[in-house]
Amino acid sequence: MQQANHWWTESVKLARLTGPILIAQLTQMLMSVVDTLMAGRVSATDLAAVSVGGSIWVPSTLIIMGLALALAPIISHFDGSGKHHKISNMVQQGLYAALGAGLLCFAVILCAPLILNAMSVEAEFRQITLDYLFYISFGIPALVLYMVLRNFCEGLSHTVPSLVIGILGLIVNIPVNYIFIYGEFGMPALGGAGCGLATAIVLWVMALGMLIYSVFAKRFKKIRVFGQFHAPNWDDIWYVVRIGFPIATSMFFEVSLFAAAALVIAPLGATVVASHQIALNISSLVYMVPLSLSMAVTLRVGFALGAGNPANAMLSHKLATLYGVTFAAVNGLIMYLAGAWLAGIYTDNQAVIQLAATLMGLAAIFTISDTFQAIAIGTLRGYKDTKVVMFITFLSYWPFGLTLGILLSLTDWIVPAIGAAGMWIGFISGLSVAAVLLTWRLRVVSRRYDAEQAQLAHR
Repeated sequence: MQQANHWWTESVKLARLTGPILIAQLTQMLMSVVDTLMAGRVSATDLAAVSVGGSIWVPSTLIIMGLALALAPIISHFDGSGKHHKISNMVQQGLYAALGAGLLCFAVILCAPLILNAMSVEAEFRQITLDYLFYISFGIPALVLYMVLRNFCEGLSHTVPSLVIGILGLIVNIPVNYIFIYGEFGMPALGGAGCGLATAIVLWVMALGMLIYSVFAKRFKKIRVFGQFHAPNWDDIWYVVRIGFPIATSMFFEVSLFAAAALVIAPLGATVVASHQIALNISSLVYMVPLSLSMAVTLRVGFALGAGNPANAMLSHKLATLYGVTFAAVNGLIMYLAGAWLAGIYTDNQAVIQLAATLMGLAAIFTISDTFQAIAIGTLRGYKDTKVVMFITFLSYWPFGLTLGILLSLTDWIVPAIGAAGMWIGFISGLSVAAVLLTWRLRVVSRRYDAEQAQLAHR
């Protein structure tokens, strides 16, 4: 009975963390949907410019996000061990590190003209894209501040601010987009470029909201995150970079895998690409649950290890995996049985619907592999083990998964070319290899941690 109560208590704590994170993630997705819908109403050129601009902007921000995400396990360890006096300094050192990453983000945007020149796009398309990137670049400092303070709050197992401020951002995003895209209330009609300005404004609203909460919330009164100035400490900054850079790189490998896959199958025609995009969009939506569980388990594992309770850390991993895989299995069954109906929401083209339904049958398997690897990654982040994860994700996604996908999709080397389905088999294989290797890595890390704790106890 005591064991059952322990499982139930930990399940409730996981759920309380996961729910707000999930809603915050969904609001971010919806902001992107709003941008797409509103820019698309102006013209196809504006929509394409927003899409290409986003393809440059989003990867460039991954280094900011990765360094900020490093703070969550660091702070959760301090929280679990009761070392709250160290948190303020580490948040400020994380802010310095993320600001450095922000400069790299600016550098990428400055290189955008070279990227667009290499693509040989038409003049109007090029100008709207550059304007979009120019406006959105004003939001980089806000993104840095928001991500650092969000992970400060979440590192202390307080995820509700992410939920509230995510909803606030979505509410602000809609009217601000409308004003600057279409030129309302005396503002110039910027078209697709207005999405960039709107996003920058929303980022500042969210950053200021998170700042006000972090400074004035009663629960953080003892920590006083900005109550004392801490000068840059290169050892602490390097500590954040050591954990955060591999996180950013792993995220880049995953994002670039799907971007590369779209380019690989592009020569197969619009029907194939559209079907692939529909299946990917639906599976990405489903992935928000295991992703949120992954972020929540990082916090629970970090707290448990800081409190000197590694057994509870592994219990959190097991429960998150159980709930994540159960969710993935149920949704996978829905995708398999109702794939044609789901595809019909996106299009009435029967050829696209039929192929998308076939791909969603494969996506049903894909979501299960993806869940295993996502939660293993989250647990390893809780152990602050990120460098080996970076190598595992690279080898699994690129040399293995993408290569196999290309061979199955476009060549007769293994079987007669099977088009987009081959790419999805590559996805499944790559993610499955990652899941196995990451689970092995977690086993090694957890046993090594237990052995180190046993040695300390005997001294």
